[in-house]
Amino acid sequence: MTMWLPDPALLRRPAYLSLADQFARAISDGKLENGVRLPTHRKLADELGLSVQTVSRAYEELIRRGLITGEVGRGTFVQTQGREPDPPYLPERLGEVIDLSILKPVCETMHHDRLKGALAWLAENLPASSALSFRPNVVFPRHRAVAVDWLKQCGLTVSPQNVSVTNGATAGMTVALMSVAPPGSTVATEAIGHHTLVPLATYLGFHLDGLPIDDDGLIPEALDEACRHSDIRAVFLQPSVINPTATLMSAERRAEIVAVARKHDIAIVENDVLGPLVADRPPPIAALAPERTLYVTSFTKIVVPGLRIGYLVAPDRYVAAVANRHLVSNWMATPMVAEIASKWVSDGTAMELVDWQRAAIRRRHDIAAEVLDGVKLRSHPESLHLWLPLPDGRSEDGFVSQARLQGVAIAPGVSFRTSEARWTPAVRISLGSTDEAELRIGLGLVAKLLMADPEHLLLAI
Repeated sequence: MTMWLPDPALLRRPAYLSLADQFARAISDGKLENGVRLPTHRKLADELGLSVQTVSRAYEELIRRGLITGEVGRGTFVQTQGREPDPPYLPERLGEVIDLSILKPVCETMHHDRLKGALAWLAENLPASSALSFRPNVVFPRHRAVAVDWLKQCGLTVSPQNVSVTNGATAGMTVALMSVAPPGSTVATEAIGHHTLVPLATYLGFHLDGLPIDDDGLIPEALDEACRHSDIRAVFLQPSVINPTATLMSAERRAEIVAVARKHDIAIVENDVLGPLVADRPPPIAALAPERTLYVTSFTKIVVPGLRIGYLVAPDRYVAAVANRHLVSNWMATPMVAEIASKWVSDGTAMELVDWQRAAIRRRHDIAAEVLDGVKLRSHPESLHLWLPLPDGRSEDGFVSQARLQGVAIAPGVSFRTSEARWTPAVRISLGSTDEAELRIGLGLVAKLLMADPEHLLLAI
């Protein structure tokens, strides 16, 4: 039986990416089955008239996507079973690709300079406890007191004893879920939700129930129904714009969700990483139901990415569980980063950078409105991204691959899917991950792809 080989006539620049996409389609279509051994780099290069370097880069891209594996001394093999889920973003920037896939704030040289200045300050002012202690209760009492001040900016009034300092929101949400959802239990969430929830549920051993949403977020009646028929122990929510569809849940909807949670006595995990960036938002759910809400916020997406620190607020009933699970999974947050965060909160730098970010991201939305004029999408003036449902007949995988071939990386919507319900193809587009000039070019390429005939475009790649 002759093994499938790529068609060199269909290769487009960048050739390595076009080659990788041909392999990916062949694997998806079943033309290359799991375990099939691929040609060596040199043999394939000779067959296609390409350089060995181009083939090597294509194989590296396929390894990154989890589609093949290289085994020293044995060769390269198709690997389509038991692989880890792909992140929706590029783990690293590749070549000349305009990366609109990873969700990050707008950053300029000023942010780098501010952080360098903070490190210089830290060199002169580092407390001995932050440098030498292994005990969180020795290192963090002062930081927790500062956290209380920051959380007021987020709309919460809390006690320092209820605050844990974490290495960002990912650590905070993981500890929160470990604390409220024992293995075998079920956590409810939005049908389009946080991209790490599905694998995290697998790792931690709880079930995930993606529930219907509307233009105001999670539908309370759906949560009530799920609680009556399943062992729901908690609901994980992103009510303030950070969710994939950029929805800002209304005050009324938040109150309805709280009523259902109280009715069934379930915990609420609220991911609010944008915090005070979102102007004129309703109070956090944690302010409405402090007795059952574990609230997560951080600085990485609103101040500067390198400030990987955050706060997890837990009700009294969960404080001990949170402390224990934080110890076994992280031990404690990095003290030296916490020192910088506390200084910036205390001297006003953190809020100054949040205000700067709000103005910068609003300018990005103005660019998007101009370039994507007439395109139906979901956004919010302070969201770091756009949610773009694709027109009928558009394949999500195909659209993302076509964008990559045109030099733009965008996130496939299916990466945020937590439910098996009927799916409408969509993509998420980050507005803060590059400079304004590249953003305008990248959005322009997306607009052209939307206007082009999909069948004609597929032939063109």
